[in-house]
Amino acid sequence: MTSDIQTPAHDPAGEVVELCRDLIRLDTSNYGDGSGPGERKAAEHVATLLDEVGIESTVVERTSGRTSLIAHWGGDGSRDDALLLHGHLDVVPAAAEDWQVDPFSGEVQDGFVWGRGAVDMKDFDAMLLSVVRARTRAGRVPARPVVLAFTADEEAGGHHGAQVMVEDHAEHFDGVTEAVGEVGGFSATVRGRRIYLIEAAEKGMAWMTLTARGRAGHGSMINRENAVTDLAAAVARIGAHPWPVRLTPAMEVLLATVAELAGTEATPENAEALIEEFGSASRMLGAVIRNTANPTMLQAGYKANVIPTEATATIDGRFLPGYGDEFFDTLAELCGDAVELDFITKQEPWETPYDGHLVDAMTRSLLAEDDEALVAPFLMSGGTDAKHFRKLGMRSYGFAPLRLPADLDFTALFHGVDERVPVDALEFGARVFDRFLDEV
Repeated sequence: MTSDIQTPAHDPAGEVVELCRDLIRLDTSNYGDGSGPGERKAAEHVATLLDEVGIESTVVERTSGRTSLIAHWGGDGSRDDALLLHGHLDVVPAAAEDWQVDPFSGEVQDGFVWGRGAVDMKDFDAMLLSVVRARTRAGRVPARPVVLAFTADEEAGGHHGAQVMVEDHAEHFDGVTEAVGEVGGFSATVRGRRIYLIEAAEKGMAWMTLTARGRAGHGSMINRENAVTDLAAAVARIGAHPWPVRLTPAMEVLLATVAELAGTEATPENAEALIEEFGSASRMLGAVIRNTANPTMLQAGYKANVIPTEATATIDGRFLPGYGDEFFDTLAELCGDAVELDFITKQEPWETPYDGHLVDAMTRSLLAEDDEALVAPFLMSGGTDAKHFRKLGMRSYGFAPLRLPADLDFTALFHGVDERVPVDALEFGARVFDRFLDEV
């Protein structure tokens, strides 16, 4: 006996390009000072997309307009270990006059979707929504319970987004043992081989203010207590400091993979040479074999002939898992006694062992679509919402799969001008993520 009920065709990539374009058109610029448009329109848009396929969602906000969204999907009662899939809705600002296209147009040109958020990270939001909608329509809901989270404020530390979810709505994450988010699963080409990089660790983040105080006076006179001089000396020492190479477990695995292609062995001594094999991606990967501290802002004085009482600087510090004490002890030495250090924000690093069922599922789903590729972990130089969600005890990974052209300077597109993602990479990512959900 045959059934007259027709199952909808299952195409996980069918909507991904248009979903990405629509999300880019919603300006969710995050200036970090509360002056932007917020994420409410994007969160409501995502809620509508989920509601269209019968998935209810909860809108979350502690501060008006800084809106996140949580939804529960899947689960047939056979498992109680839930999986979190999370992406953020905000983007960094874009100066339209610097771009070839309107950064909020979502224009398709030369085989790319262009716009702010195309890489960070409305591409992954679109992949996730395309896959979830297609699977739900086709009746292919995963047996494992899944929590979907679309967050506000990730680009300014997540304090109005993931932090609010963890502190005020932790009940939504009961039973979640593993989490998957952004910045991982993209390809880099080394010696003709594609290597897909899965994020298994992140550096800690320390945004710091340095303050020097001295004696105010006339600019024409000798002054041995000049705050600007003391601050400038400390900033110069920090900016020029040669931080030593330190290899964490994730990077040891990645460098061993590259060393095998290069016919050598990975050591701390040749780590930088192996990183250079990644070409333009070495910009990011070179920062994850050492601690870093970059001066980013300076402020002092109010008149050319007045020596000010106070001078300040801002430092963007990133420290490796296991090397926090070394980082802060070194900074204290570089600052010296004349300069005080205070934190704007401080978030701890993390590292998840690169093993287990979820890692196997990510690897198999990638190789099913690109069978000659290699897959390896890496440590992320920046920060993601995983820093907040891990407070609830989850193992975390970054897995937003993209098969990229070898000549695309992908890492330059993060927060960069003319941010764009290849159309075929979006479609590839949706297919891979669909396979991944079959495995989890």
